[in-house]
Amino acid sequence: MKTNYRKRELPLHLMLLPGVILLLVYSYFPMAGAVIAFQKFVPINGLFNSKWVGLDNFRYVLDMPDIWQVMRNTVSIALMKMAAGLIVPLAIAILLNEIRSVLVKRGVQTLIYLPHFLSWVILGGILVEILSPSTGLVNELLVWLGFKPIYFLGSNGWFRFVLVFSDVWKEFGFSTIVYLAAITGINPALYEAATVDGAGHWKQMWYVTIPGMLPIIVLMATLSLGNVLNAGFDQVFNLYSPIVYESGDILDTLIYRIGLVDAQFGVATAIGLFKSVVSLVLISVSYAMAYRYANYRIF
Repeated sequence: MKTNYRKRELPLHLMLLPGVILLLVYSYFPMAGAVIAFQKFVPINGLFNSKWVGLDNFRYVLDMPDIWQVMRNTVSIALMKMAAGLIVPLAIAILLNEIRSVLVKRGVQTLIYLPHFLSWVILGGILVEILSPSTGLVNELLVWLGFKPIYFLGSNGWFRFVLVFSDVWKEFGFSTIVYLAAITGINPALYEAATVDGAGHWKQMWYVTIPGMLPIIVLMATLSLGNVLNAGFDQVFNLYSPIVYESGDILDTLIYRIGLVDAQFGVATAIGLFKSVVSLVLISVSYAMAYRYANYRIF
């Protein structure tokens, strides 16, 4: 019996083998490079012959004049994205659930999901054109309404809101589908009972739909805690400039400039290692909270 089971399961394990190999090659083996955080790394000397400096790279990072501003930018942008990324898809999912035409509902779902498949290189170019202070569609509309044009991508007061709005626009379609799937799992008898009791659409939404979605809402909120230090490198890198470093520079873009532009590999690795350790703690806490409050587990 055990032999037959192993023969039956062997093809499934072999299917996993390419993915496991890729994971080892690109995710686990490169972790050995974390030792660069404790070295004055010189590429020509390699990992084993570079000078060992201990915690000097971490001290250097803590003494950088703008490191805490970058930390505040990273956390604030990430938290704003998390809040908007939770509220907007939830609201859209509830509104879509009220649409009775299946054709219209599927059409709207498709339209709001399409930006998810576009890269930030493409969307960044589109946003630069749309938000241009001289020829952009948004500013032309503002001028037509009697307002002064706004340099959205060059203003520290507006840049974070542009990041949050564009991120939500790109990604809320995916989360909306998750919430719609949660709505379909609600027992229809609850709506029938609410109707019999005289509840209208608003009360049905408030007392049936939202409580029925609560486990998924809690799950999505807790799992997003692991992304507190991930403010979106691709998006920020394609939209920011030195003018908005004060409000838009984040840990990932700082690592890019220090490591690849300035060739300070040890310092960049130190920042990356710090971010990885903090993210690991946050992810562990988020999964523990997801298991406790939403009964979610990986294994």
